[in-house]
Amino acid sequence: MALYEHVFLARQDLSQQQVDALVEQYKGVISANGGSVGRVENWGLKSLTYRVNKNRKAYYTLMDLSCPPAALNEMERQMGLSEDVLRFLTVKVEAHEEGPSAMMQKREERSERGGFGDRDRGDRGPRSFGDRDRGDRGDRPPRSFGDAGGDRGPRRPREGVEGGAE
Repeated sequence: MALYEHVFLARQDLSQQQVDALVEQYKGVISANGGSVGRVENWGLKSLTYRVNKNRKAYYTLMDLSCPPAALNEMERQMGLSEDVLRFLTVKVEAHEEGPSAMMQKREERSERGGFGDRDRGDRGPRSFGDRDRGDRGDRPPRSFGDAGGDRGPRRPREGVEGGAE
């Protein structure tokens, strides 16, 4: 049987229990067609880069699948018909990853590391903003806008245009 990683995005107005019910529904489709579902990771409610069907956020879920292509096609067909699933992506893999996925590892590292304010700056020392010269920018020449040096002079009226020279 082929190995797949499958990620789907569920609508933001669903509850976590409804997302779990969707996962169980699609697990049933895979197992009914002779496949099996390994690891299932709920990545939680995340912001989308751009709106999808008027949704700004979505619940992300990763599933590791071991199934024949017919089972995958049936699950994807049902996801395409479902109004609760915004997008899905399936990737064929050689072997499933052991341990948490990259998305879950990032979350764990952040919690171990702490907030931004208590990071160690190493050899650089504490940050100081007072040493910057914000004066007249002596290293730059004065700005000029075009050949007129910033002042274009009086405007000439255009001929043959209403409101122009007569």
